[in-house]
Amino acid sequence: MIYPELSATRPLCVPSVGHGVLTEAIEEPDDTDQERTMQSFHFGDSFYQADSEGFLLDPAQWDQKFAEGMAGQAGITEDLSSDHWRVIYFIRNRFFETGKCPMVHELCRSLSLRLADLKRLFPSGYLRGACKLAGLTYREEEVHSSWLPKAHAAVGTKPMTERIYRTDIRGFMIDPSEWDREYATWKSREMKMPGDLTPRHWDIIEFLRTCFEKYGKVPTVYETCEANAIDIDELEALFPDGYHLGAVKIAGLRVR
Repeated sequence: MIYPELSATRPLCVPSVGHGVLTEAIEEPDDTDQERTMQSFHFGDSFYQADSEGFLLDPAQWDQKFAEGMAGQAGITEDLSSDHWRVIYFIRNRFFETGKCPMVHELCRSLSLRLADLKRLFPSGYLRGACKLAGLTYREEEVHSSWLPKAHAAVGTKPMTERIYRTDIRGFMIDPSEWDREYATWKSREMKMPGDLTPRHWDIIEFLRTCFEKYGKVPTVYETCEANAIDIDELEALFPDGYHLGAVKIAGLRVR
């Protein structure tokens, strides 16, 4: 299968696996008025601006070399195969078609992949693996049509009953310590989820919160599904907006 962007650049093949290098860290203010590390990532003779977690800051900079160079930092120890590129270009092509980064269940269904297949290809996660290598995440949705420089999210406040919770422009909670069950309940209603949160929803939400409080990071979609014995279809039924834009957001957390 020939993918649109590949046919315009080079054949579906990759050189020996290599590792890019993150260097020249500088500090810039981020969406929350805190400081964020921006780094120069280079692979071979190509240089890219990435954040401290390796996410490409300017989607227009993306090319196949970025994915090849970042693969090692995403836990991929072999050359990127046709199966990897199939996922990467599905993400990119769907983004160009719709202006949105596809949700994990959408990708799995469209490419007939099980979650275990995706984990084998991108062990560091969907967002932190596949999407990272594709140079896109849900944060880039605002710049789809014109590829404008990344806009800084505006910090605002959102009243819910008797409390005020600070969220960014995408609706993610700025300070996870402000989270409580009332926030999750009202956030799910704001997102127009069908019905009230069930015990199964709370199992996922509390798992996310517990992992974050214990380890300081949001678990991957693989870890969440495995720990709660659910498949990707059940996760979609519980959180139609997706894992990060649904479950993680309601839990008052965010990956980036």
